[in-house]
Amino acid sequence: MSKTISYAKPALTGSVQVPGDKSISHRAIMFGALAQGTTTIEGFLMGDDCLSTISCFRSLGINIQIDGEHVTVTSGGRKAWKEPDVVLDTGNSGTTTRLMLGLLAGTDFHSVMAGDESIARRPMKRIVEPLRLMGADIRGRANGHFTPLAVQGTALQAIDYTMPVASAQVKSAVLLAGLSAQGTTTVLEPVPSRDHTEIMLKHFGADISRDGDVISLSGGQELHAAHVQVPGDISSAAFMIGAALIAEGSEIQLTNVGVNPTRTGLLDVFEAMGADIQASGHASEGEEAADLTVRSTLLTGTEIGGDVIPRLIDEIPLIALVATQAQGKTVIRDAEELRVKETDRIQAVVTELKKLGADIEATEDGMVIQGPTPLTGAAMHSYGDHRLGMMAAVAALIADGPVTIDDPGCISISYPNFFEHLDKLTQ
Repeated sequence: MSKTISYAKPALTGSVQVPGDKSISHRAIMFGALAQGTTTIEGFLMGDDCLSTISCFRSLGINIQIDGEHVTVTSGGRKAWKEPDVVLDTGNSGTTTRLMLGLLAGTDFHSVMAGDESIARRPMKRIVEPLRLMGADIRGRANGHFTPLAVQGTALQAIDYTMPVASAQVKSAVLLAGLSAQGTTTVLEPVPSRDHTEIMLKHFGADISRDGDVISLSGGQELHAAHVQVPGDISSAAFMIGAALIAEGSEIQLTNVGVNPTRTGLLDVFEAMGADIQASGHASEGEEAADLTVRSTLLTGTEIGGDVIPRLIDEIPLIALVATQAQGKTVIRDAEELRVKETDRIQAVVTELKKLGADIEATEDGMVIQGPTPLTGAAMHSYGDHRLGMMAAVAALIADGPVTIDDPGCISISYPNFFEHLDKLTQ
């Protein structure tokens, strides 16, 4: 069912707390299932992707209880996991699928994973290849490069792995497999990627270290239950930040947003564009968090590429929209990873923003946007991609005419109360 939005160009005011971080919520369930004892999680993201992770671990015999945004995970550790009697359904979640490959590879049982049509198109080769170097027995379509995937758990050996490209999911899968491998697993990153896995492993008592670009983890470790406070997801906050920047006269506050330095490329880029964003940090359990105040302002185009890309890869659809309202040219490069997300996000972003009248062109590894350009109303396709659905909704704030979004329900993957929050800020 489609949704038509028309905000008549309002200013945004007020305060909201965005939902819990998706990456951290996934990992909290996974590590709670690995640990002995009862793990408590506060601020858990009740989005479709994270619920897929819960479903998979329940199928492995883990007791997981949900009370609002409070989740408890009770486990006897990895040895207490049971062979699932159903196919593990990972839904639309690439994080669930890829990280669980690393976890399941070292078990003593057989399991099968499959997701939706989008997951069936997303490449798993980058995960499967290093795991096979560790001795993993993974089979599936195209020699195990696409789901469904069958994993026959086996004894694993540690490896020294140099990652060809920066990827938090690849790094995490190898490290999680390394927990059950014999020896010390090392991972060399070309540039830093999200480090939620490393932070949370330490929080659950693991001995993990970093020396420059090399991360080391010894196998055979047992994790111990912990309490996890999940901060707000900056990838979700990005859409409210972008909305406030481009809707004239706006001033909003976003509370308890995660500002892990490996995730704040968006803030760096907006600062380079002249954005007025103030951050007030506060203590957190391992992960950095802050309250953000965002005011609308005149923006200028910029160039985005290189090492910053892994720190904002999920926010590029929103950045592209904001760039349509900036003075001058914005160039996004080195973002070829976007072509293997939920959809080909480079082509999808360009196609949809052109419908609104944006001056934007795709390149092989990014896009070029010329601004400022007035936007018009249009019927926009979400491609079942939550980031594109939210991009379209934010565009409706400044479009001259209504914007219709097909399949707005896909936004619940990461931000179930997105429209509620957007409505609150525009009242």
